[in-house]
Amino acid sequence: MAERPYTLLSCCMSIDGYIDDATTERLLLSNAADFDRVDAVRASSDAILIGAGTVRGDNPRLLVRSETRREARTDRGQPPSPLKVTVTNGARLDPSAEFFTTGAAAKLLYCPSHCVEQARARFGAVATVVDGGAQVGMAQLSEDLYARGVRRLMVEGGEKIHTQFLTEGLADELQLVVAPIFIGDARAPRLVHDGVFPWNTDRPAQLVEARPIGDAVLLRYALSARFDGVRSAG
Repeated sequence: MAERPYTLLSCCMSIDGYIDDATTERLLLSNAADFDRVDAVRASSDAILIGAGTVRGDNPRLLVRSETRREARTDRGQPPSPLKVTVTNGARLDPSAEFFTTGAAAKLLYCPSHCVEQARARFGAVATVVDGGAQVGMAQLSEDLYARGVRRLMVEGGEKIHTQFLTEGLADELQLVVAPIFIGDARAPRLVHDGVFPWNTDRPAQLVEARPIGDAVLLRYALSARFDGVRSAG
């Protein structure tokens, strides 16, 4: 098997397992202390991956917010914020989205072969379009990122992307924050879709840290033998 980056999945969910509500407005589940912790994790990463749905729904900037952390990255010869990565099946994203237009770091957009030409015409000025073959797979994407120098990958969702990394056994670590609220709406997105996951009643994931962050709690799981054991920030 080709080499791939150390892969850390990061997500915040409600007590009842939802990562957002069913409205069109972005729901901020976390608190200020956890936002700062996530910022530190971002600063330690070489690349951040999100799915097209997250680009559309949340319009995230995916930048390191702390000036001190940005300066530390610059001192190490890195750009102030990590490489941004997304995946699309139809090249229907908005090229003016914050993902593409903010930050000096490079942006990569993976898409299937059938829409590469369309994607390069649409996003060529704001991102590097990568031909992902007949269907973009996370294993192939991870191997390509490693070949591009990415050694630590942070995956911030959404549910389809998380499901693929988890069911394919490509995640080394999960950092899951549980917010002190209920959503109570089955139309809202959850942490993952249905699937067959390597961790089950016969093989539970290994909990390595449980830490209150205000009224929320961080649950940190080791998902592979590659788990690096470094204490999370904050």
